[in-house]
Amino acid sequence: MAQNGHELGNHTSYHPCEGSSPGRDWVPHDYDLSRYTVRRIVDEIAMANALLEAIDGRTQRTFAYPCGDTMVGDSSYVGEVKRLVSGARGGGGRLQTIDDIDLYDVGSFMINGHSGDDLIRLVNDAAVRNALAVFLFHGIGGEHSLNVSSADHRELITFLKHNENEIWVATMVDLCEYVRRVRGEK
Repeated sequence: MAQNGHELGNHTSYHPCEGSSPGRDWVPHDYDLSRYTVRRIVDEIAMANALLEAIDGRTQRTFAYPCGDTMVGDSSYVGEVKRLVSGARGGGGRLQTIDDIDLYDVGSFMINGHSGDDLIRLVNDAAVRNALAVFLFHGIGGEHSLNVSSADHRELITFLKHNENEIWVATMVDLCEYVRRVRGEK
């Protein structure tokens, strides 16, 4: 996948989430963030970075907060994430412009049961606003309880391919690099 231009992003090794949140009864006791320390989550992210580098040889990596959770107990681990990756995807679907994007909380749209038309409409809304739309896919074609059909996904991909001269499709690493360059940040 990496050789074909895809980014292998970090999402931790064990996908720890805050288990006491509503609907989170599926979170295993040992991987409940309320039982973690900041050091444990940071070590897990660093370990996943090393594993991914062994697979694709790349050192630049972005991160996706499991379940969108950024707290270990009452402590945020976002500051530690900044030392390990060049950006991070959060939750909370929202269109963001280059001026207002927080590279360590890039909003994403959870895709579950959306039609191809819904996905294309979101891309068009982003294009009109000169904004970023990040899709959070978990399953395509029935492989996950959070799912979009293969046909609807294919409709989006076909639309993006037909409009590749007007719509930029990028990895998160490329997005973060571009935003920093435009903003004059290091």
